[in-house]
Amino acid sequence: MPEAADAGELPTAEEDSGDEEGQGTELTGLFVERPQENVVIIAGADVVITAKVDSTTLTRKPTVKWLKGKWLDLASKAGKHLQFKETYDRETKIYTYEMKVIKAKVGAAGAAGAYRCEVTSKDKFDSASFEITVEGNDAGEDDGNLDFSALLKRPEDDKPVIDVWELLKSAHPSEYEKIAFEYGITDLRGMLKRLKKMKAEPKPSEAFLKRMESCYSVEKGKKIVLTCEVFDPNVQVKWLKNGQEIKGSAKFRLVSDQRPYLCERRGEDSVDGTVHMDRFFEDIEIFKDTNPAKYRIKKDGRKHMLIILEAGLEDIGMYHCWTNGGHTKGELEVEEKELLVLQDIADLTVKATDQAIFKCEVSDEKVTGKWFKDGVEVLPDERHKMTHIGRVCCAPFQKMFEPVHCRVNLHRFRHPSSDPPKIHLDTTGNMVSQNTIIVVAGNKLRLDVEITGEPAPTVVWSKGEEVITATEGRVRVDNRKTLSSFVIEGAEREDEANYTICVTNPAGEDKAKLFVKIVDVPDPPQNVKCLSVGEDSSSMVWEPPAFDGGAPLKGYLMERKKKGSSRWTKLNFDVYEATTYEAKRMIEGVYYEMRVFAINSIGMSQPSITSKPFMPLAPTSEPTRLLVHDVTDGTCTLKWMAPERIGAGGLDGYIIEYCKEGETEWVVANKELCERQGYVVRGLPVGEKINFRVFAKNLAGVSPPATLAQPVTVREIVDLPKIRLPRDLRTKYIRKVGDKINLVIPFQGKPRPVVKWYKDGAPVDEKIVGVRNSTVDSILFIRSAERDHSGKYELVVQIENMEDRATIDLRVVERPGPPTKVKVTEVWGFNAALEWEAPKDDGNCEITGYTIQKADKKTMEWYTIYEHNRRPSCTSSDLIMGNEYMFRVYSENLVGPSEEPGQSKNTAVIGKTEFKEKDVSCIPTFTQPLLDRSVVAGYSTAMSCSVKGFPKPKIVWMKNKMILGGDPKYIMLNNQGVLTLNIRKPSTFDGGRYSCMAVNDLGQALVECKLEIRSKADENC
Repeated sequence: MPEAADAGELPTAEEDSGDEEGQGTELTGLFVERPQENVVIIAGADVVITAKVDSTTLTRKPTVKWLKGKWLDLASKAGKHLQFKETYDRETKIYTYEMKVIKAKVGAAGAAGAYRCEVTSKDKFDSASFEITVEGNDAGEDDGNLDFSALLKRPEDDKPVIDVWELLKSAHPSEYEKIAFEYGITDLRGMLKRLKKMKAEPKPSEAFLKRMESCYSVEKGKKIVLTCEVFDPNVQVKWLKNGQEIKGSAKFRLVSDQRPYLCERRGEDSVDGTVHMDRFFEDIEIFKDTNPAKYRIKKDGRKHMLIILEAGLEDIGMYHCWTNGGHTKGELEVEEKELLVLQDIADLTVKATDQAIFKCEVSDEKVTGKWFKDGVEVLPDERHKMTHIGRVCCAPFQKMFEPVHCRVNLHRFRHPSSDPPKIHLDTTGNMVSQNTIIVVAGNKLRLDVEITGEPAPTVVWSKGEEVITATEGRVRVDNRKTLSSFVIEGAEREDEANYTICVTNPAGEDKAKLFVKIVDVPDPPQNVKCLSVGEDSSSMVWEPPAFDGGAPLKGYLMERKKKGSSRWTKLNFDVYEATTYEAKRMIEGVYYEMRVFAINSIGMSQPSITSKPFMPLAPTSEPTRLLVHDVTDGTCTLKWMAPERIGAGGLDGYIIEYCKEGETEWVVANKELCERQGYVVRGLPVGEKINFRVFAKNLAGVSPPATLAQPVTVREIVDLPKIRLPRDLRTKYIRKVGDKINLVIPFQGKPRPVVKWYKDGAPVDEKIVGVRNSTVDSILFIRSAERDHSGKYELVVQIENMEDRATIDLRVVERPGPPTKVKVTEVWGFNAALEWEAPKDDGNCEITGYTIQKADKKTMEWYTIYEHNRRPSCTSSDLIMGNEYMFRVYSENLVGPSEEPGQSKNTAVIGKTEFKEKDVSCIPTFTQPLLDRSVVAGYSTAMSCSVKGFPKPKIVWMKNKMILGGDPKYIMLNNQGVLTLNIRKPSTFDGGRYSCMAVNDLGQALVECKLEIRSKADENC
């Protein structure tokens, strides 16, 4: 029966559209419902991934693993953001497995990535792959916002995912902090607690390290060993068969490394002496006295073995091994060998008195036969000798005189029958037709073919003309008596071929042909390129993959990214069938790259080669404000404004076209692009009505045209001369010396007028003043203005006897000269009065003010006392007595202050005033006396008084007329004449009369007070 087991990450296809003949098949595994292949969620949202498995055909409960990447088991990651759930429906016998992602995150440590769900049940296996994509609130729209955090990150290498917990288990504790920092673990305390639990070895909960196999099978007469291992090497073990303890039936012999022991069971007679064995011996085998016992019980440390030397049909049953902590069991099946005669007795013709040797070969070397002559058994004697060597039975007869017949014991042997071989091929499962098998690439194919025939046929598998003989490896053949298995591990495309199985035996031959079809994901699409671009879109085209994987293509998935970025954006979530696609929502002027995936019923291909970078561009909008500036005989001057929208493609220039009214043939007026926003179209027919249009051009092409509302008649237009003087030139035009002067004065008139300039009534000298005239304006320019350029300029525009005039008053100014006749006119108190006259040179403009400064003759440092003083006089105050002061004045105009100041010719001297010193000497006098005090002993106290006197008096404190010295118990303070004596914790001996005496050169003063100290006992009373 063919069986395909998934071994790779590719999901098994749910449907296949069939081969070229229109037949279809359904490729299924253990899954009833697979996870969705592509799951897209918004950052911060929850998602539940569901898989269902049907257990009706399974012998054991299936186990599931959720993996991320290649091999990272997510069971160790269960917690706040990842939860798993398993439910079972008893009616439908369907297991439901759920993986819930809570509050998905964006980034390297988020939930995005490739996942795989693996289900295993005994010898069956299946897997399903899917991908989770986490996007922000604007997922799917490329709005051009740059992810600066992503740009700052180093590009990620294609490295395998590392299980941090396995790395921590094998690391030294000194490296824990380094590993946590490298892999982003912030909760170090929680990490250590979890690591401690993971390292703790589980305590053994059973008595056995290794249990017996659930089932043993042995051929009749062969040796079989039942083995188990226990935790405690000293524990007592009992072996039972079908509930009955296995014991020796008579005397046993204990075999050890030192010497033999004889023992017998209690209650029986001993032949060689009675020895009661109450002790357990290690590494001892038990045998019967003469022949080895059928059951041998052997112990080797923790390992216990029950050995059956020659298994018979009576040994079939359930065997148990019991300890005080539990038991283990295993079932024994004994298969009886079918006895066959492999070589029959051949007829012999020999001469009389010659030796005749009859031979036959049987399938079991332990079985002997009987020889018969004319139905009478031949017994061995001097003439007849029978030998049995291996499977060959030999009977040499000496001096033959009569014919001899030999036959085997019919109740033990039989001749092999002649049954032609037959192949019984199961056509269910992945067989889509009588001889076709479909296998998903990477999966395992095991084809079990039942074979019958006598004698056992020889099986030969071949791929095309090549015979498959390998019994190991990826492609191998496993032959048994009635079953031949053909196995392909990890199917590849090269394995697709016609396979033949041929079985032969002496009775005949049988053949069967099979076609193994390998289906795989398709190759990547080819030649992905951009055909055209728009303002926010592009048209893409590609070619189908060279190999469709053996299954029809369902469609394509497209992705794009910005050039230099590593973030790919999906363009479609539903399969797209065509090979052309228009991508939208792109940013103009940004380079993009695109790739395409092909999809069939097996899965999704690898991405195609990235397309060449392309940039969405759009032509500009049409030029604006197109108008006719001038028309003459044969020419038309057009002017326009730039387009409102230019875009990332920029603007290369303009194309001007014209055609006659009523015609459709447009003529390009300019051979090269016009970069300016105006153009004179020449060579036009006089008197004709002409339509004009203007295009803007860039890298993306030409824009829509800008057109005139009405056609233009080509003819001369007479216009009177008119000067349009700018507003700033209608008043006095002031400039500084050295400035550049450039006066542009537009005018109009047709035909072209004559332009003349005059200064103060005389024509201007073009060597001093430059003049440039055009058809629409006149320019007067001076490279470096001088005061001589000041004056009244007049512009005259004349057509024959008609003219227009405009006058411009130009004044060139500079800094003024210094003020004159600066002098100090009066000094009184701390004040001084100044006067001066205006400067002789005002700089060709009005004086706006003066700046006055003063300086002390001792330091000669100048300080400004007035700024922008408009009058030619001022008063300087707050002068310092005894100092002599000088003054200077700067004049100011529109240009700035004068370069040199006007110095005062005289100075201001502030005289000194004499004062008589007052005598403040006085004798010391106490203004506040000392007061009598009564305090409790042990509590600090203070006495204060105040004194005045000059010079400052000396203070002396006394107790009972004795001067208080440097006793630290007394602290004496003097603060601005306030005298204080502090007594720390006084006792009854500190009581008495205290006095304070103040002494200076003029005399002395004394004050006294009485201090009474009360004891604490008196206070309590």
